[in-house]
Amino acid sequence: MSQPVRIPDGFVEELKARIRPSDVIGRKVKLTKKGKEWVGLSPFTNEKTPSFYVNDQKRIFKCFSSGTGGDVINFIMETERLTFMEAVEKLAEEAGMQLPKASPEAAEAYDHRKRLVAACEAAANWFEDRLRSAEGAAARTYLDGRGLSPDAWKRHRLGYAPDDWRRTRAHLLAEGFTDAELIAAGLIKESDKGGEPFDFFRGRLMFPITDVRGAVIAFGGRGLTPDAKPKYLNSGDTELFHKSGVLYRYKAAREALGAGEGGGLIVCEGYMDAIALTEAGFGQAVAPLGTALTEDQLQLIWKAGPEPVMCFDGDRAGLGAAYRALDRALPFVEPGRSVFFVLLPDGMDPDDLIRARGAGAMGEELDRRLPLSELLWRRERDAEPLDTPERQAGLEARLMAACGQIRHGGVKSAYERDLKSRLRDHMWALRDAKRSNSYRKGRPATGQNPAEGEDAQAALKQRQFEKIGGLRSVILAIDNPALLAAGAELLAQWAPPDEDVAHLRDAVLDLAKDGIPIDRTAVAAHLGNSGHIRAASLLKKYRGIPQKVADAPEVREWLIALEQDVAKRRTGELETGSGMDSASVDPTLSPQDWRRQHQMVAERRALRARVSEASSKRSDS
Repeated sequence: MSQPVRIPDGFVEELKARIRPSDVIGRKVKLTKKGKEWVGLSPFTNEKTPSFYVNDQKRIFKCFSSGTGGDVINFIMETERLTFMEAVEKLAEEAGMQLPKASPEAAEAYDHRKRLVAACEAAANWFEDRLRSAEGAAARTYLDGRGLSPDAWKRHRLGYAPDDWRRTRAHLLAEGFTDAELIAAGLIKESDKGGEPFDFFRGRLMFPITDVRGAVIAFGGRGLTPDAKPKYLNSGDTELFHKSGVLYRYKAAREALGAGEGGGLIVCEGYMDAIALTEAGFGQAVAPLGTALTEDQLQLIWKAGPEPVMCFDGDRAGLGAAYRALDRALPFVEPGRSVFFVLLPDGMDPDDLIRARGAGAMGEELDRRLPLSELLWRRERDAEPLDTPERQAGLEARLMAACGQIRHGGVKSAYERDLKSRLRDHMWALRDAKRSNSYRKGRPATGQNPAEGEDAQAALKQRQFEKIGGLRSVILAIDNPALLAAGAELLAQWAPPDEDVAHLRDAVLDLAKDGIPIDRTAVAAHLGNSGHIRAASLLKKYRGIPQKVADAPEVREWLIALEQDVAKRRTGELETGSGMDSASVDPTLSPQDWRRQHQMVAERRALRARVSEASSKRSDS
């Protein structure tokens, strides 16, 4: 509601003189009197020993653990992520001081907006009261089913709009508001048939929407019957509210960040997701209001923290929302400002995941968030098969076109380098898999992945998984993760002949590197987050392999087969001239292999000896 006015000389000093810092700061920090000062735990760090001091005589605070300090205005700006003018307006209202008005017209507009805000606040109180009344039973039943307690209703100011055409209007008129004010606030609508205005929200669970200062300016309403149309209904745009520039829970989430809960907001898709995240301990959760993320909303998100996390549902619609958010953010990334993404597993939304698996599982998903550059790469890589030079060129063109959207020159160049490197490494991996397949089959590679085409689909349907090269070797490691103690290094060096099998192998190694217990559920979730749906399908359809003891024949054969394959591939590369002593260099080699070429020449004899020894062991067994 701030008006762009010039603050007169002395206004701020008078404001600070009227407010005792310990009163304002004490609402957010538990303070203890110590001599002439107050002391408490820092709201900016997770310290155990108090190093945060407030001095009412000097009207300042100082946090020695973070180095932050200043006056009470600085404190409000830091903890609530407000601008200077927003903080001054907030404190002036508390102190009973009127901000100067630019003109009589501006003063009138300011007072009118205050009346509309008051009407919305009165409506929020009314809806809260109705939720706890007999007519709110259906809404209470719904909230109970979502696992929300009455304390949670109160924290989020949830309410119920009576299923009546004019009950809310009658109540607010009795509170002293006029029809014109209620129409302007979006609480009632004029009748097209010339009758009396009627309530905008009827028979709905109500979510109050606040501005950056916490004032209620609009509402969202969820229908409670199967035939409710639409399922979610938001206030229309008003003098107070433009949904493209507002986020649900924005003020509360900014305060959570100011209290040290992280470096960026968590942006989810809906009201209930934001509430579920908050109740699970992730207080920095916000949600757009039923629309794709807008540029104005994105700027609000970055204002709160430089590296927000976009947390979307794990279904096709959620992936589409993530891609749209990526495209929206890409032009504006710069040093110290980007976006991360979480794609939840098994088609779940945050509320589903938290209720099914707990807050810890949600925290693990957030820890595995993807940088914007990674999601961009995966989207373009998986957009179409890369089985022809034209399609490979198309991938490069799409990646470079995306880089061209970035306005910051330095970040644009960094993205170009990163994506070209990914492209080069991926093309090398595809060609290397084809070469390995040709070694194994004894014939030239065809360029078609065994998991693609009609034959492979038939193999899947008949569970003839032996037709997919290397699949059993990876599944054996997934179902028997103890094998990795002896075979992880060989598994990492192995080049699977099928791209989907390679994705499975990479998922196993990623989980092992991160110290995450390996089982089918964890690997499937990792594949889902990575967008490798086909690989996840292979894992799901492959029958379980019983546990094997360490010296079982199949385990020995597994290790020997991996060692032989790695040795054969390296020896084959040396014999075809990929060593440092070759007259030409293979342009498809990865950067890591370029640096290792000189080692290959020295290893040649040792590798041949190991192949011979492995063959001998296999014969003996």
